[in-house]
Amino acid sequence: FPMAATDPQVLALAAQITESREQDIPLLLLKLKGILSSPSLGCEESNKIKQDIYDYGLAQYCLLVLKQDHSQLHGAWATAAQLAEILSNCCVGLEVKEDPEEFYRKFLPSVIDSLLVLGKRLQARFIRAIKDKEKQDFLHWFRIVTDAICWLFGGHIQLAPRVLQNDRFLQLLITDDVETAIVMMSVLHNILRINSSVLLQVEEETLHSVLDELVYKLSSTANPAVGSAATKLLLLVAKSCKQLVQLFTARYKGLKGLLSKQWTGKGFDREVNQLLDLLYLEQSSGKGEMQKQHEAACVIQAVWRGFQTRKRLQKLPQAVVTLQRSFRAKREQELQHLTKQKEDEALKLQMQLQRQRAMRLFHERQLALLELVHASQVNKYMQEMEEKSALTIQRFWRGYRARRIFHQQKQSLKEYKAAVIIQRAACKFLEKRRRRRLLSPWKEPKGLTDEQRLALQQKVDDYIKLHPASQMSEERSKELHVQAQAKLAQFLLRNRLDQRAAQRREALLAQVNTDVELLMNAPGLAATTEKDFGAFMSRSIPVATKARQAHNTMLKYTRWPWWKKLGDEFMEDDVVPDDAINTELETLFIGGRK
Repeated sequence: FPMAATDPQVLALAAQITESREQDIPLLLLKLKGILSSPSLGCEESNKIKQDIYDYGLAQYCLLVLKQDHSQLHGAWATAAQLAEILSNCCVGLEVKEDPEEFYRKFLPSVIDSLLVLGKRLQARFIRAIKDKEKQDFLHWFRIVTDAICWLFGGHIQLAPRVLQNDRFLQLLITDDVETAIVMMSVLHNILRINSSVLLQVEEETLHSVLDELVYKLSSTANPAVGSAATKLLLLVAKSCKQLVQLFTARYKGLKGLLSKQWTGKGFDREVNQLLDLLYLEQSSGKGEMQKQHEAACVIQAVWRGFQTRKRLQKLPQAVVTLQRSFRAKREQELQHLTKQKEDEALKLQMQLQRQRAMRLFHERQLALLELVHASQVNKYMQEMEEKSALTIQRFWRGYRARRIFHQQKQSLKEYKAAVIIQRAACKFLEKRRRRRLLSPWKEPKGLTDEQRLALQQKVDDYIKLHPASQMSEERSKELHVQAQAKLAQFLLRNRLDQRAAQRREALLAQVNTDVELLMNAPGLAATTEKDFGAFMSRSIPVATKARQAHNTMLKYTRWPWWKKLGDEFMEDDVVPDDAINTELETLFIGGRK
């Protein structure tokens, strides 16, 4: 902060902004308007307050707020327009003595850019607005921002070329809206009034864009206000530099006729007549030169047209040959297409006739065979024919489905093989690197220096002081060890007994389930044989049956696709998950009796 005496209001506001939340800063910055517009301030006091505002960073705060999203501010666009006016007022009359390059080359151009961006957004909102109240508000805020821009480059003349060369200024000027176009032309009029030679300082492309837009407004609108503003601007440009008048007569040849026919008698005849006098004067002075240039241009055009005609006549036979060749090729292609289409239709018709003839012969053969078959064997023969037909249909359907599934899985199979190849290469690479690490010479670890050792010892001592270890006697430790060993032995014994009891329960439950299954599948007493009694007297048959089922389940598990075994990479090959077996064998008999 500066050491000189500071305005108490500025100092209090700076302190309040420093302690406030970010969303409250825009409303606090609006208090600068009351400070700057105080009637008791003189010229020197006002400049001193502006210097304090810049030194305390309040002007930079205003610039940062203008760069934010204006719709999120308190007061939205009205607050943004007022801050733009405050920022422009702070910059005019301010003479920075400490680091002036930062102020003139960085801060002021950034202010101009921010004000033009704000003006462009307000113009867009004004054009999109529907209600009259909203349009009036946006137009009022737009005029405030443009007045702030005029006030700023009025106090700093060196900013005028930068304003003209800014793309936002050209976007603001190039608009079809009447009211904002008049406002922007008034801004351009102020620029030319303050610095009449500014158009000669900008690039030629920028100059042509500005003049093109002014002439376009004259030719595309019938509004007297737009025409008057554009005519006055062109007159001011023509009076400021004679070179620009020559540009008018050379670049806009229909400008004199446009002014005399369309804009005479619209209420600003004096400006129109003055501009026409300047244009006619320039035309009469340069008439001889223009006549020479016109004759030279006619000669060049005549020579060029003759050359182009001779060249075109030389290429004419070749063009005719090319055209005939392309026509014959296209006609031949169309004839081939028609011939092929007729052949396809004839082939389809022939195939259909052959299919019908084969079907008719097949039915006739079947009827002849049915006449040879005995009446009692007709049903059996028809059933056999139906089974053969069904098998044929099933065979073709399975083949079609298998081919379709194969085509669908072909890409995934390629991806799987590619993944396997990549994994194999990665594993080989990791194995080679591991072997290299094992064969690498042993390196002695780098020791600690005396300073590091002392610092580490100090940290250890501090930690021991903060976390002292609990003291326990040797007898107490032995007693706790004995108790832990005793509880562990009790737990292991109880766990072993629980496991044996669970095994017995499972065996008994499996035996009951086996008996229930045998009883459910047993034949009636009238059809019982000695072999059936053996199934109930001996446990070997149900055990063999369940063992066969377990074996089939294990074989089925081994045939599972790879994507069902993604979670079993670290299982042994001869181990089958218990869940897979239990789903198939919920009642496996365990041989033996209790």
